[in-house]
Amino acid sequence: MTDAVNEQRAGRAASVARKTNETDIQLAFDIDGTGISEIETDVPFLNHMLDLFTKHGQFNLNVVARGDVDIDDHHTVEDIGICLGQTIQEALGDKKGIKRYASVFVPMDEALAQVVIDLSNRPHFEYRAQYPSQQVGSFSTELVHEFLWKLALEARMTLHVIVHYGQNTHHMIEAIFKALGRALDEATSIDPRVQGVPSTKGVL
Repeated sequence: MTDAVNEQRAGRAASVARKTNETDIQLAFDIDGTGISEIETDVPFLNHMLDLFTKHGQFNLNVVARGDVDIDDHHTVEDIGICLGQTIQEALGDKKGIKRYASVFVPMDEALAQVVIDLSNRPHFEYRAQYPSQQVGSFSTELVHEFLWKLALEARMTLHVIVHYGQNTHHMIEAIFKALGRALDEATSIDPRVQGVPSTKGVL
């Protein structure tokens, strides 16, 4: 790897603290990690999904979150999506040298999910998923949409998520988070052939 590429990769990490009347979150994210996650939230299913995202994206992610889960999981899930998106946006910096785009399919047994990313600085989210169950344990499947939409908004990315088919709701959501990790890893990776920002506009 050249010195120029090493310089581009250096320091692609960020952290954020967010405290509201509903949640208290500290989150740190490193794009160029090794798949290490330390996740402690009040939403066990989300912990599992974030661990998968981190491992398959080869990021490092630390999350400590407390929220008003006595009401429901909504605020905690949503605010973690906000915080993760903010750290991704900050860690990417000027986006020089990145591949920018990625499209990844991931199977999970009978389920198949596809995640397509453009690190465009134009937040947009498209979501196509029909689950056979509205709950996975105590976790509501509608919160997957809330998490992903806030992630795309705060990371300022175009994000398309499609679950092509599946029979087991857990498998379908798991395939999404694995594909999200792999797609973000690819889109954020440095391509030594790219000079500057990968846009004819000259800026992202």
